[in-house]
Amino acid sequence: RLIWAAPGRSEATLRKFFGELGEERSQEITMVTADAADWIRKVVKERCPAAEICLDPFHIVSWATDALDEVRRLVWNDARFMGQKALAKELKDARFALWKNPEDLTERQKARLSMIAKTNAPLYRAYLLKEQLRQVFQLPPDQAMTLLDSWLAWAQRSRLDPFQKLARKIRSHRKAIENSLRYDLSNAIVESANTKIRLLTRVAFGFHSPMALIALAMLSVGGCCPALPHA
Repeated sequence: RLIWAAPGRSEATLRKFFGELGEERSQEITMVTADAADWIRKVVKERCPAAEICLDPFHIVSWATDALDEVRRLVWNDARFMGQKALAKELKDARFALWKNPEDLTERQKARLSMIAKTNAPLYRAYLLKEQLRQVFQLPPDQAMTLLDSWLAWAQRSRLDPFQKLARKIRSHRKAIENSLRYDLSNAIVESANTKIRLLTRVAFGFHSPMALIALAMLSVGGCCPALPHA
């Protein structure tokens, strides 16, 4: 549940949270799940040095999706440069088929993906790399770490620059990723609360002050039950 909120997404805001939590309680925190922002890791290490940092799987898979889209744009631009208009259009229209999970593909998107597998080996290799990284976070910890090792080796020899860069990035965050796998932690519940908060914003058609939204969020997803006035 939501326990605290303040305007801003910054190092100063996070420091304010730990300041209000207090040194003693901050040091009792054992695990923190977050994205890979350096400022989050910096403040967490300062205020609760004993805590294990877990890197949210959704953000890691989104890195692979970004790398895949970069490869798609490269082959699309190559097709345009070579005057292959029909192929360029197919590659442009294949964007959502490449992004979506296989189980969610429509028949038309499956056909488009099959065409890419037959005609564009680099792009299909990028798609498989994205899917294998997603698979890492669906396995038990030991199997997941073994598959992650295999993925890193494959990405490094893939001859796809965006995925080679991604492999280096993942290696630099390896400890936090292993923590996420080992403890089965993610930002999923937090994002669920964020979705409810965004719904409050839409229903209200905006707020003049962020404090009004924070007050409603604490009532809605924070478990706050203030005493009501009696007659």
